[in-house]
Amino acid sequence: MKIKEGFVLREAAGSFVVMNIGGNIDFNGMITLNETGALIWRAIEEGKDAEDIAKQIAEIYEVDEATALRDVNLFIDKMNGAGILE
Repeated sequence: MKIKEGFVLREAAGSFVVMNIGGNIDFNGMITLNETGALIWRAIEEGKDAEDIAKQIAEIYEVDEATALRDVNLFIDKMNGAGILE
């Protein structure tokens, strides 16, 4: 799992925004992420898999790993649906 070239995460005024700076014609908008979404994005950039990301989220937010994994997979599915992952 890898973020397609041209997509970047930027932080401005406490908000996280994913933008397409690579000219991908299939995606011409932007996505706003919360803090957890930004954490998942950065973990994907680091090459972590869903299970590793879920463990990290479970530790930080004190939720069980099964719930964290379900939420991480949902996020990944949405990113796939938007054409952001390869």
